[in-house]
This record gives sequence, structure tokens and C-alpha cells, in this order.
Amino acid sequence: MYTTQMDAARKHIVTEEMKQVAAYENMNVEKLMDLVARGQVAIPANKNHKCLKPYGIGNQLKTKINVNLGTSRDCMDLDVELAKVMEAVKMGAESIMDLSSFGDTQVFRRKLTKECPAIIGTVPIYDAVVYYNKALKKITSDEWIDIVRMHAEDGVDFMTIHCGINQATAQRFKKAKRQTNIVSRGGSIIFAWMELTGNENPFYERYDEILDICQKYDVTLSLGDACRPGSIKDAGDIPQIEELVTLGELTQRAWDKNVQVIIEGPGHMPLNQIQSNMEIQQTICKGAPFYVLGPIVTDVAPGYDHITAAIGGAIAATYGASFLCYVTPAEHLRLPTLDDVKEGIMAVKIAAHAADIAKGIPNAADWDHQMSQARRELNWETQFDLALDSEKARRYRKESTPEKEDTCTMCGKMCAVRNINKILRGEDVDIMD
Repeated sequence: MYTTQMDAARKHIVTEEMKQVAAYENMNVEKLMDLVARGQVAIPANKNHKCLKPYGIGNQLKTKINVNLGTSRDCMDLDVELAKVMEAVKMGAESIMDLSSFGDTQVFRRKLTKECPAIIGTVPIYDAVVYYNKALKKITSDEWIDIVRMHAEDGVDFMTIHCGINQATAQRFKKAKRQTNIVSRGGSIIFAWMELTGNENPFYERYDEILDICQKYDVTLSLGDACRPGSIKDAGDIPQIEELVTLGELTQRAWDKNVQVIIEGPGHMPLNQIQSNMEIQQTICKGAPFYVLGPIVTDVAPGYDHITAAIGGAIAATYGASFLCYVTPAEHLRLPTLDDVKEGIMAVKIAAHAADIAKGIPNAADWDHQMSQARRELNWETQFDLALDSEKARRYRKESTPEKEDTCTMCGKMCAVRNINKILRGEDVDIMD
């Protein structure tokens, strides 16, 4: 018998989830089991999520992507959010995170764990505010923990718990005089609660109780970064690093109870700091999977932050991040629409694949080699079939029809590929005819 995937791995028990992950990764199951046992791969798989298609998260595996969705006070249509979920899964998202902050959140959450095969994550702090529907300072320590238990019972595979911002870190933050203060929604809520009540963060103070809940249901603990930088100026500052040290200590305590862990990271960060930040995390947290939002590499591109995040995400995953949270064009501006979700997913998928090539994931570049061969042969149908977004590639071609089928409307008969093919076959090149 075993309690969690980590417990099974340490007992040399190959679970069904390990078999599926090993097959997907083209990895020997014994090697995968060793990585899970050491905490360097997490397989989020709540025992109550019966329709789950399991995935492994770790920097020696394919880079996985997460899609944030959920209702808000201003946009609370559950059907619209569910349509986004289905589209995200269709487009290849391995994970869906329900960040609902208004409405009947439990109905939506239970629908996800009943019907959605993707990994499901949540942030219990948000839901506590909605569920109890009372002044923040009136929420008790017991009530915060009860929400964690509820989410575990509902089948959630991983939970973001902001347990790294304790009273000591909060005091550091206040002295730091950050440009953008705390931009983590969960982090800001628990910081405000500590300030209003004078109490210690219950997720830190009662961490062992949370671990017991996670162990019972095999919930992967995603250690939230309340002090993640919300601007490039705040990147790598004392509050961020101090919290990371605390998360490293909490990681070991989780592993001691066979609870799987993912570490959350930045945030906004300039390009030149990303590699060192990933390496510091890997050292402090002993190789635990790293989950990053972006990082967003410049603060001046609202409406295009899916691009700023994809740039940072590709670099982060190359140097150690395992799990990329998508960012949409709506970041910092509004709740994303379905089209925003699609744009965000495509951007992060490009980043993840680019990183897999860079870090030498077996067979990752084969897809690119096939595309290059199709381009050399001017085989348009194969190019469309191989494209990350086949529909868009076909539409662009159709919207601008060339004079000659073996060209496109950019170069026409001056197409280098076409003309070199002709010359190498001993044919004439008819550029002006």
C-alpha cells in the first residue's frame, strides 16, 4: 500500500500514473520512479479525480503548461469559463487552474474534477473569502485550513498555498519599500489578514496539518510565492529571496511526509536575471519542479504580455523551470476572453517547445526537422498538418493566393527554395517569365 505517488516511488511501487507518464515521456519507468522519489518530478493526481490523464512535471521531462481560468465579480458566467476550459484542453494544455473569486465556486470546481482530464489546480485562499462571505479579519485559522480540506476532498490535484510569507517575511517586505508591493492576489490577502489580526500566517503555522491533508488525498503542494516581483525593478530583491529560502525549508518538510511539491516563481524579471534565478531556486529547493508565471521580461507591453511572458518562459524553462503558466494579451487589463485564452496558449506552447529543444528533450526537435523538410519540398499540406496552429496557417495561405502554386505571395517566383530546387534538378529558373 502507498499514500502518494512519492510514497509509492520510494517503496519501488510502479503506479498506473507512473506507467502513463513514462510512456508519454518516452522514459524508462524506473528512471521516472527515481525522480519522483527524490522530488524532482511531481505527478499531481488526487485520488478523487477519477477522469485524470496524468502528467509529470519536472525539468527532465517535457515542459508543461498551465492555463488560469475562473469567474470574477464582474464576469461570473460559468458556461463561458467552461468553454474556455474545453478549448484549452483541446489545444493541449496539461493543466487548468481554477482561480474563481466569485459565484458558486464549488459547483464549478467539482464539475472540473468530474469531467476534465487535465490536471486541476486551485488557490484555496481565494475561495475562503468567497465561501465564508464575511469580513477578512473575521475568518479564523480553522476556517482557512477547512477550505484546504474541502478542495482536497473535491478532487483538486494541486493547490497553491501561500505559506512562505510568515510574519518575519512580512516585516522584511514592509522595510523593502518595493515599487509594486505585493502583486500576488493570494499573498496580498493573507498579508492583509496577518496585519488585521496580528496573527501568524495559518498556512505556515499549521503547515503539518496541511501536509496531512495533502498526504491523505495525494494533493501536490504548490508553494505560492506571495512576494514574487510585480515589476522588473523588484526582481531578485530581499523579500523574494527570503521567501524562497522559507519555501526550500517547507519543501523538505513536505518530502519528509511523502507529499509532492512544486515551487512557484516570478513574476516580472529582466532577461539577464532569469538564468541565475532558476539556478538559485534549483539549489535552495533541491531540484523541486519550478512553476513560473512568465516571467514577464518588460513592464511596458499591456495587450502583448503573452509575448513578453513567452520570451521569459522559454528562457526560464531552458534553465530549470518545469511548468509554465500562460499569460494572455488581457494580463493586467481584464478577464481574458476565449480568443485571449487561445492567444495565450499558443504563445506559451511555443515557449515550452523552444525550451524542450534547447534542453535536449529526446525527439523534441524531430517535429521541427519534419517541418523544415516539408518547406524544402514546398509541400504546403504537410506544413499545415505540422503547424502548431494548423487552422491559422491554412487561413493565411488561403487569404493570399499566389500566381504559382509552388510559391507564396511574399516572394512569388523569386522564392529561394523553389529556385534552388529547380537549379539542383538541372532545370531553368523562370523568375521573370
